[in-house]
Parts: sequence; structure tokens; C-alpha cells
Amino acid sequence: MRALVVDHSEAGPVRFADVDEPVPSAGETLVEIRHIGLNFGELNYVDQWPAGAVHGHDAAGVVVRAASDGSGPPEGTRVAVGMARHAWAERVAVSPASLGTVPEGVDLADAAALGIAGVTPFRVLRKRSLLARNVLITGASGGVGHFAVQLAALAGARVTALVGSPERAAGLRELGADKVLTDLAETGDRFDLVLDTVGGPLVAQAWSSLAEGGTIHLVGYSSGQETTFPSGTLFGFGEPRSIATYGDMTPTSGELTDLLGLMAAGRLWAPVGLRGDWQDVDDAVQALFARKVHGKAVLDVA
Repeated sequence: MRALVVDHSEAGPVRFADVDEPVPSAGETLVEIRHIGLNFGELNYVDQWPAGAVHGHDAAGVVVRAASDGSGPPEGTRVAVGMARHAWAERVAVSPASLGTVPEGVDLADAAALGIAGVTPFRVLRKRSLLARNVLITGASGGVGHFAVQLAALAGARVTALVGSPERAAGLRELGADKVLTDLAETGDRFDLVLDTVGGPLVAQAWSSLAEGGTIHLVGYSSGQETTFPSGTLFGFGEPRSIATYGDMTPTSGELTDLLGLMAAGRLWAPVGLRGDWQDVDDAVQALFARKVHGKAVLDVA
């Protein structure tokens, strides 16, 4: 079968290759993949994976063989694959713990946009009450950012979305952002929670805008830049402020089910900013790297 595998050459980060068919264990489901969801991180930091390995974590498709131990969904079920391994292939053997059943009325391509981009902010934002709290979402025009804005607004937060340029602000107010900024200096607000996808100098800026007892939750570092805190910045009086890291790779089935339920109810929108054929994966990767995709890139598996 065909798959997208890790390529460490200059032609990379991925290339097509013929690979062996997956052989599911007793506790794995065989899924025929219909769509894959690309993430900036897994493509930009491809050196963290071995060359030639089937790449990708997020996809959606149809169960063609149920797990032989009786766990997981039956044959014919439409499923989202989230934070799994080796997902960018025509077929994948995957644990039911990484699957969410896609309800009627939810497009499989939209389900493929969940995974990392949907589960990450969902896990962070539900850790504390957000009702009437000030929440800042950095990199709000990306896949994680689009979901984060919606989920924070659903939780009752006053949401500020920070983007890199006015062109990338489109649609964020409609998703629930109360304010959309291109520079944090544009506001004097203090934030109870910052969900940061950018990293670099922006983290130090956000720290200066953090309310007492507030937290900056780091979920990405798309800028690739270092963060330097001026002398004395990390000292302060009042209720302690904190910076939290993120690396939760535990099974995603529960969160996928909740997110898909919100989609089915019309309360959550999948931010697919680029849709195409996986044959054109190189163009999609370059568009992601050039910051030309607002939201997620989802490719159809022909």
C-alpha cells in the first residue's frame, strides 16, 4: 500500500513510498483512511522521527476490520484517528483508544482536522473554570488556535485572539473572539490564562500581561525563537503566576468523542483552511510553512 513516510533529505519532510500492509494485533482496529490532517509540528520537526517511517498522527476513515478481541467499533464505522502513530497511509492498524466514532452529519474530512489541533486546547482549557475569565490565545489563526478560540468561548471566557497580521484575523470574531489583536501592546488587559502556540519573545510579553494567579500554558513553539525574560521579570508579589508545559500523549478517544459531539450539535466548527488531494502534499506542506493556511490542512486519500 502507499503511505507518506519521513524523508530527511532536502526533498522532505515526507515522500510517498510503498510499505507493507499493517497487521493488527488482537486489540487493534484496521481503518481504511479517507483523509489525513497535517500539523505544522510533525512536519517542521520531522528529524524527531526515523527516516522511512510512516508519518502522521491524525486522520479519518472507515473501519474495515474490527479488533479481534471485541474492543472498539465494528466494521463499517466512520472514525476519527487522533494522536495515533503511522496514520498517513491507505490503511492503519490503530488502538480503539485513539479512535472517535464520527456521528451522522459530521463530514469525515472535518473529523480528520481534530486530533492534535482539537484535543490539545480541549485538554488545556478544561483544566480550570473559564467562566467570565480573560483568556489569550496566541497564534489564533492556526489549527490549534481556531479550535482554542471556539472552545474558550463555549466555556464562557472573554477571548482575545492574537495573530501575526491583519490578514490572519479573518473569521475569528465569528468563532467567538471578543478581541482580535496583532500586537499584545494594543491592550492593557490582564489574562487569567494564556494558551500559547508561538513561543519565543511572545511568551515574555504574555508574562507581563498575566493576572495574579494566572497561567501561561505552552502548547507549541512555531516561532522557533528563544524566550528571554528581562532581569527581575519573574519576581513578583501577590498570588503566584505560573508557566505550564504540555506533552500529553495519553489516549484520545474520550476527547475525540466529546469534540465530535460538539461538531454534530453545531457548536464546534472544523477550521479547514486548505483541502486537497494527498498527491499534492508537497504544496500543502509549503503552504503551511509559509503561513498561508488559516486553520487546518486536510488532504483526501485517493
